[in-house]
Parts: sequence; C-alpha cells; structure tokens
Amino acid sequence: MKTLKEIIAQADTDGVAVGHFNISNLEGLHGIFNAAKGLDLPVIIGTSEGERDFVGIHEAVALVKALRENYNYPIFLNADHSYSFERVKDAVDAGYDAVIYDGVKLPFEENMLETKKCVEYARSVNPNVLVEAELGNIGKSSSVMDEIPEGVATDETFLTSVEDAVRFVETTGVDLLAPAVGNMHGMLKDGHNPKINIERVKAIREATGVPLVLHGGSGISDSDFVEAIEAGVSCVHINTEIRVAFKEGLLQGLDEFSDQIAPYKYMKPAVASLQKKVEERLRLFNKK
Repeated sequence: MKTLKEIIAQADTDGVAVGHFNISNLEGLHGIFNAAKGLDLPVIIGTSEGERDFVGIHEAVALVKALRENYNYPIFLNADHSYSFERVKDAVDAGYDAVIYDGVKLPFEENMLETKKCVEYARSVNPNVLVEAELGNIGKSSSVMDEIPEGVATDETFLTSVEDAVRFVETTGVDLLAPAVGNMHGMLKDGHNPKINIERVKAIREATGVPLVLHGGSGISDSDFVEAIEAGVSCVHINTEIRVAFKEGLLQGLDEFSDQIAPYKYMKPAVASLQKKVEERLRLFNKK
C-alpha cells in the first residue's frame, strides 16, 4: 500500500485532491469510510484537539489502523489543528499518520520556529509522518455563522503572500502548506463562502514546490473547488458540512424511530446522510 505522502504526491500529479473529513464519533468514521470505499478512493480522517479529547487519541489511531489493516485500504489519520508542540508530540507518539501545527496566531518568525521544531520531532520518530502548517488567518470555527469572523483574511492584501510562503516552507521543511487564499473555517448561513483566489493558489504552489491543502472547504462553490485543485490544491478539508449532514440525519432518525431506544437504529439515517455528503465531495475532488 502507498504511504500517505505517496498518495498526496500522486493526487498532485493527477490534478485531483484527497478528501480530509473530521470525526467526533464511530458513526462518523463509518460514514466516511463507507463513502470512500464505495468509490475506491483514499481518504484522510481528521481529529481536531477537541475531537481527539472526545474520541480518545489512542482510540482514534486504533480505529483507523484496524480499518486500514482489515480491509487493506488507504485510510489515514491526521491530527488536525494542533496549537502547541506538546499536542503535536502527543499525536506523533500515538501513531498518527500526519499532524498539523497551527501557529497562525503567533508572530511569523515564532510560527516558523515552532513549526520547524514540530517537523524535526516528527522526523526523528517516524520519517513517514507528514507535517503540515497553516499560514494566514482563516479563523477557527467549524460552525454555521451569520458573517465572516473578524480578522479572517479574505481581502487580497491580507492573503498569504508568495514570498512568506516560500520562506516558511524553506525554513521549516513542512510537507504540506495550508495558506489563506480566500478560504475560511466554518460556513456562512447563506451557504456561499468567499471566493478562492485561484491565482494566489497557483503562484504559491509553483513557488513553494509543496502540495497545498485547502482548509475551510465547507461552503466553497463547486467551481472554486475544481479550479483550486487544478491550480495546486492536493487535499481538501471538510468538517462543518458533514456535521450539518449528520445532525439533519440524526433528527430524521429520532423522528422516524421515536419508539426506539437502540442507537444503532435511530443513528442509521445520520450515518447515511453524512456518507452521502462525503460521496458528493469525493466525486467532485476527483473530477478530471
């Protein structure tokens, strides 16, 4: 089986993107895995710090590893948005396939130093662990919002610059970079997030030489997804959309099976709803 690094490199070559979807429970994991397996596409499972605390860091590793080994399937686990070296270290030590150090709130120089520290530690433990960093403010929320959060970089002058991206990658040695290119975490209630600056995506990808990751995928238009992937995005993160789909399915299940108390009965519509959304996104990300 190919490593995650090889799979992302292949996606970059093929002009497609690997889907990254977060989980908070076993039902979400099943929905994502079933969607990916049904389409025969690799997939990355993400757990944020909060999701790791809820699911269990070692439990998440065991669950994903079991699916990968039992089905001989390319499913991988990423420690999404770790805000300290200690949380990155915990994930690397636990056996995660990839980690993200998010130091965007730090001054640029300090962000680089902390990111480099994370890269060096991951390499010392397992050279196959991918390390990603975020550069530029795209917010932190994975929720449905009334308006764009204060400080989120959607105006062109505040997007990640090509010069900063090049220096950051060269100094830190990260495998993947998640720049601010008009994207934002979370999703606006009207369902239409700001447009992606495709030219900035292309310029950063060409200048840095590393695959790019698009965070805050929920609410981005299909056309922006396709153009961003063509421009150099090789991995797309989705969380808010599948949380919404899961909740809608769960409410449907509780209504349809109101006389039931067995979770595996009223949870089925929730898994199905999430699975359908993941399938839609995976098809789009792999559209050639």
